[in-house]
Amino acid sequence: MTAGVDPRAARPGHRMLTAPPVTPTGEILPAVVLDVDLSDPLPTVAAVAADGRRVARAWILVRLFTEPLGTVLVDVPDTGLRPAELAVAVQAGLSEPLAPKLAGLGLDRLPVDGITPACEPAFLARRREVLADAPHITVVVCTRERPQELTRCLDSLLDQAYPDFRVLVVDNAPVTGATAAAVAAAARRGPVDYLREPTPGLSFARNAAVAAAPGEILAWIDDDEYADPNWLAEVARALADHPDADVVSGVIVPAELESTAQLWFEQFGGHSKGRGFTPDVFSPATAHRQSPLYPLPPFGTGANMTFRPGVIERIGGWDTALGAGTPAMGSEDTLAFTQVLLGGGTIVYQPSAVTHHYHRRDLSGLRKQMVGYGTGLTAAYTGLLLRRPALLWPLLRLAPTALRDLTGSDSPRVATLREDFPRELLGANRRGMLRGPLAYLRGRRAARTVRRGRR
Repeated sequence: MTAGVDPRAARPGHRMLTAPPVTPTGEILPAVVLDVDLSDPLPTVAAVAADGRRVARAWILVRLFTEPLGTVLVDVPDTGLRPAELAVAVQAGLSEPLAPKLAGLGLDRLPVDGITPACEPAFLARRREVLADAPHITVVVCTRERPQELTRCLDSLLDQAYPDFRVLVVDNAPVTGATAAAVAAAARRGPVDYLREPTPGLSFARNAAVAAAPGEILAWIDDDEYADPNWLAEVARALADHPDADVVSGVIVPAELESTAQLWFEQFGGHSKGRGFTPDVFSPATAHRQSPLYPLPPFGTGANMTFRPGVIERIGGWDTALGAGTPAMGSEDTLAFTQVLLGGGTIVYQPSAVTHHYHRRDLSGLRKQMVGYGTGLTAAYTGLLLRRPALLWPLLRLAPTALRDLTGSDSPRVATLREDFPRELLGANRRGMLRGPLAYLRGRRAARTVRRGRR
C-alpha cells in the first residue's frame, strides 16, 4: 500500500451500520452509502441503521486496491445483507470490470474475506511512481457563507496523501467573517490561503483565483464536497499519463443518500450522468464519437476538474454571465470544457480521482437544481453562439440527437430512472432550457455593469 492516509479509513458522510440490535423507529433510510474495498473482508449490511431507521438499499462504491471499479445499488432485506450475499450482488452488478481483475488474480468468484495480492498491484505501483515526482497543485474552493461545509471540505484536503499542494479559498462577496475564520483555523493545520472576491457570482470568484495563481495547476472542488484521500494523487496520475491533457475531470459520488430527493438525483445520473467509471480521452480526434458541442454524458463537471497552467486564460477565462449567482444559475464549466475542445485541446476523464458530494436533501432544492441544469445548458449554448455564430449549423445538426435524448426511454438522461422518479422534475428541467437564452443575456448585461463599475 502507498504511504500516507489509509484510503479505506472511515470517511465523513458514510453512515456506519450497527451489528447489535437497535430499536426500529419506523422511519426509512432510502440508502446507506458504503465505500467497500474488495481487498478487505466484506462487511455485513444491517437492515436497521444505528439511529433506528430501516435501511431500504445499500449504495456501494466498489474498489479494488483503492481503485474504484463502479457502483451497485442493492436492496437490503429484513434480515440484512451477509458478506456472501453482498459478494454475489457486487459480482453480478459489476461483472464487466470485475471479471478481468479477478481472473488476473487467479479467482473466478469474489471471496468474502478479502483479496491479498502476491505482489504490489500495478495500480498502486504506478501511483507510487507518480508521487515520487509529484507536481505542485493549487486546490481552489470558491465559497460563500457556508463555514461548516467549507471546514469539512478543507479537512479532507488537508488529509490528502499528496506531498506538494496548497489550498486557495475564494470568499465570494462575504457578508460575515465566518469564512475567513474557517480558513484561519484550517491554516493552522496546513497550507491554506484566503482570497476575498467582492463581486458576487461563481465565475467572478473563479477568475479571481486564476489571476491569483498564474502558472499553476488548478484543481477545483466545491465546498459541499469532500475529497477522497488519493484525489490529488490520481489527478497527478492523469497528468503524468497524458502529458497532452489540458484538463482532467474526475468522478463525483454521493456522500450520503439520506433522503428520497438525493436518491432521485442519483437516478437522474448524479453529476456524471452516464459517464461511469471507464477512463476516457476527448480531443479533436474523438469528435466523431462525441461532439464537443454535445456534453451528454458530460466531459466533466466543475465540482471535480483540474486545468493545466494557461488553459483557462487561453479560452478567455470563466464567462461571468454563467455560473451560480447569475440568472443562468450554472454551466460556466460546461462552456469552458466545450471551448477547450473546440480550441483543439484535450480533456482526460480520470474516474479514479474521486470526490464525494452532499446532494440537496429536499424536493424543492432538487427541483430548483433541475431548473438550473436546464437553464445553464441553453445559456451556455447562447454564450457560445454569440462568440462563434458559425456554430449554429453544427448545433442544428445535433438537434435530432438532443430531441431523442430528451424523449427516448433509453437515453443517458432517463435510462436510469425508476418508476418512483417524479416526472415533473423532467418538466422542470425542460422549462429551464426554455429560459436559458434570456437568462444568459440578462447575466451578460449585469456582468458588463459590474465591469464598468470597476473601471
